[in-house]
Amino acid sequence: MLAEIITIGDELLIGQVVDTNSAFIAKELNKIGVSVYQITSVQDDKNHILQAFKDAESRVEIIIITGGLGPTKDDITKKTIAEYFNDTLVLNDSVLKNIKTIWKQYVRQTLLQVNKDQALVPSKAKVLMNKIGTAPGMWIENNNKIFISLPGVPFEMKALMLNEVLPKLTKRYHLPFILHKTLLVYGLGESTLAAKIEAWEDALPKTVKLAYLPDLGRVRLRLSAKGFEKEKINEEVQEQIENLLPLIKDNFFGFEDEEGAVESIIAKHLTHIGKNLAVAESCTGGQIAERLTMHAGASNYFKGSVVSYATDSKINVLGISKELIDTYSVVSSQVAEAMAKQVLQLFNSDFAMATTGNAGPTKGDSDEEVGTVFIAIATKKEVYSEKFMLGNLRSRVINKAVNKAFEMLLKEIFKN
Repeated sequence: MLAEIITIGDELLIGQVVDTNSAFIAKELNKIGVSVYQITSVQDDKNHILQAFKDAESRVEIIIITGGLGPTKDDITKKTIAEYFNDTLVLNDSVLKNIKTIWKQYVRQTLLQVNKDQALVPSKAKVLMNKIGTAPGMWIENNNKIFISLPGVPFEMKALMLNEVLPKLTKRYHLPFILHKTLLVYGLGESTLAAKIEAWEDALPKTVKLAYLPDLGRVRLRLSAKGFEKEKINEEVQEQIENLLPLIKDNFFGFEDEEGAVESIIAKHLTHIGKNLAVAESCTGGQIAERLTMHAGASNYFKGSVVSYATDSKINVLGISKELIDTYSVVSSQVAEAMAKQVLQLFNSDFAMATTGNAGPTKGDSDEEVGTVFIAIATKKEVYSEKFMLGNLRSRVINKAVNKAFEMLLKEIFKN
């Protein structure tokens, strides 16, 4: 079963808004066994949208559209859908009632005619009630094809996908089982890793596909299989993983879970051993803490963070000795280790991480070259650090430093 996602809006095509809707929809469709054949973004232009509908209908069975359902004149999706199906817009009393309820409870302003007009839907459409917004979703079946139109507002779209669209699709179709297992490999470049596992890759059965997903300082290896025999697929993939693991045992750090992040692995292991973590960040500017706290339940294992970006904050907040900084430089193993020890003590944590470096484009308060980063790990027994040269592109230096910090932390956690 194939689907196409069509996102509508000039804001997407000029880069003003990042399209996160497609990623969410594709991931959720994949979970139920629907493969996304193509993702298309089109401008707020009737002819462009009509052509996108026609092209998609020729390729796939399911077309999911997001965007263009608001109350303003540039929101033309609904009218265009009606034209595509030679249909007319009619007032849906249930949608109008929902709009009035939302207005009364949350908006408390005059309900304008343009807002009431959001209750107009194509007569051939089944309404997908949007309980947290005023623009309804719509489901239209034609020539054994399904067109689904959803609001562009992400949280409204997600609610409709999870509560309305996915249940209807799984009820309507007999869908295959799709399995993805993603292994996180640190410390090896893509080409080095490929050479290391070449014989294993060549021996993969045709039913199991491999993809390399390189990132800064790590590579994700994704194994995929698809079919209607779930148990058989699980066994096939697991057999290939067991054959692979001995080849990458020194660089394998775990499986990417549904949250799709190494910090979830850190959370799982810290929770399992009953330990916690604190962080002192300089050059990474709080990004380690941000990634850790993006996941629910982080307070169970993450105690806190100090972003001591300026040199004086390292002295005044963390209590790093000025003499130490003057002697070794603010970007040094000595300062990184002192930061880790101080934040460990400050939060009374079991583990601590610290970063200090020159992300660029200038050297700042240190003579170390741009791209130099020191990362330290502290426990109640020891403290140590590593020096990394991460290039001269600021964003790359910062993101790679975050990944390296997580890599070092995982190695330390795995000792316990």
